[in-house]
Amino acid sequence: MIHKTISKVAFIGTGIMGSAIAGHILDAGYALTVNTRTPGKARALVECGASWAEDVAGAVAGADVVFTMVGYPEDVEDVYLSSEGVLACAEKGAWLIDLTTSSPELARDIHEAAEIEDLHAFDCPVTGGQGGARAGTLTLIIGAAEEELPEELLELLSCFSAKRCFFGRAGAGQSAKLCNQVSLASCMVGYADALALAEQAGLDAGAVLELMGSGTGGSGASAVLGPKSVAGDYAPGFLAEHLRKDIGLALAHSEELGLSMPGAETAYALFDLLCQIGGARLGTQAITLLYADEAEGAAAGLDWSRAEQSDGCDDGGCPCDHDHDGDGCCGHRC
Repeated sequence: MIHKTISKVAFIGTGIMGSAIAGHILDAGYALTVNTRTPGKARALVECGASWAEDVAGAVAGADVVFTMVGYPEDVEDVYLSSEGVLACAEKGAWLIDLTTSSPELARDIHEAAEIEDLHAFDCPVTGGQGGARAGTLTLIIGAAEEELPEELLELLSCFSAKRCFFGRAGAGQSAKLCNQVSLASCMVGYADALALAEQAGLDAGAVLELMGSGTGGSGASAVLGPKSVAGDYAPGFLAEHLRKDIGLALAHSEELGLSMPGAETAYALFDLLCQIGGARLGTQAITLLYADEAEGAAAGLDWSRAEQSDGCDDGGCPCDHDHDGDGCCGHRC
């Protein structure tokens, strides 16, 4: 497959989601250059034919399209706006697409700054989780109008997505993604409550999930993640720390708009607690461990004593105990 207009693509941030998306781009026949904070996370892509760049400047040099998928708004700001960032180093006329779930205001700022430099930037957060990234069936939430994007760019986007939702203007994709995450968060709390009640009532949790799925009590979260909770499978398809980050962004956005969201506030408090006690790198379905006995939580790596410690990073370092790559941290910027 030969792409005459878009021949070179750069991808910055090859974490859980980014590596799978970048793989689809490579498989579609595009020349791909990758950069991420931890080179080992890009090794499989390089072995399959991608080029490795030591820094952002090297990655975006000569690229027709630049994708970014990093952890937090601070990371997005650094990647795009630093002196050696994307806006400073990208080729004139390049398309810059941020797949990170980030701040609507930051997305607007990057778009406006890019236009001054004869670059074209838009926000494009995704939904569908690790499974959707691997299958190439993600939904793209695009802060641009469809008619603004050239056909060859839409073709590139289609190689890792099944649906594209256009919201017409810069930052609107991020706002729409945060709406999705607010709903998801409440659904997560709802099914966790339901499973806890089922257990205390002596009911079969699987049968309760089946009942919920047959009527309006079910949700995408309970259908996909509920069985994992019941089975004690807390491997991440979407990290708990990332959902906490997203809910926090939504709450900040709602505050700017003068809106109270009590459901999101409750969900944030629960996911914040889960991250504090060691569940930051577990899947979001690990919220059900907050209702479990201490032994079950400990078996999954949780330590309730950490909830009594100071919120944030102290002299012992980040409470997540992991390297800070494009997958992000638990929300405490060390």
